[in-house]
Amino acid sequence: MQELIRVIILAVVQGIAEFLPISSSGHLVILGSMLGELGESVTLEIILHAGTLGSILVVFWQRIWALLKKDRRVVGLLVIGTLPAVVIGLTIKTQFPEILRSPLLAGAMLIVTGIMLIVLGRLTPQSGTYDRLGFGAAFLVGCFQAFAILPGISRSGSTILGGRLMGLDRDDSVTFSFLLAIPAILGATVLAVKDLLEDGPSGAASVETLLIGAAVAFAVGIVALKWLIRWSREDRLHWFAYWCIPAGLVVVALNLR
Repeated sequence: MQELIRVIILAVVQGIAEFLPISSSGHLVILGSMLGELGESVTLEIILHAGTLGSILVVFWQRIWALLKKDRRVVGLLVIGTLPAVVIGLTIKTQFPEILRSPLLAGAMLIVTGIMLIVLGRLTPQSGTYDRLGFGAAFLVGCFQAFAILPGISRSGSTILGGRLMGLDRDDSVTFSFLLAIPAILGATVLAVKDLLEDGPSGAASVETLLIGAAVAFAVGIVALKWLIRWSREDRLHWFAYWCIPAGLVVVALNLR
């Protein structure tokens, strides 16, 4: 029962923080440092990513279908936008893997995320659409996504900010952010599968518990994603700064003691 509760806690955090601009990686690193081996399970990481990926596919299935049928140019934009995260992500994972598990860094970057959200809240509304985005602009949004490799930097918050800075309107900045998330989450899952194959299963969770975790992450992810879309339209995403900055300060203070 204790194992199940831990997995559900991590699944809820993953489902909420993967989509809301508060950084799933930062929160999972911080929780992982408290939950021990189970919090750092590669197997669990794969399962939770699969759950949240399913949330994106459900909420954005019409746009994804349109990409496959007629918006082929957008596929190219997503490829270009994914390149920075691939290069930087692989570099950090292979050369500096320890920083991806640092609660102190996660706390500091939560503060940075809060500052980015405050900047986002002060931007003038634009009217650009993602299907008319230039390839250079898509690459720059991808650089914002690459920055989110660091634990504590919100992937959704940084890419939505990047899209808004490139002239996208609120809805399309969110849409492009989560279309860009599909290859990013798939890539992270592939890397986790590679680690799993090399090192073997990790963590103590049973198959049934992992499936429950995936289902919880999926369901919570759908709710969180719809919440994000609604709050973006209402220009309230900067409200999440009031969570990120205090939480980051507390984590930094606790880890500097």
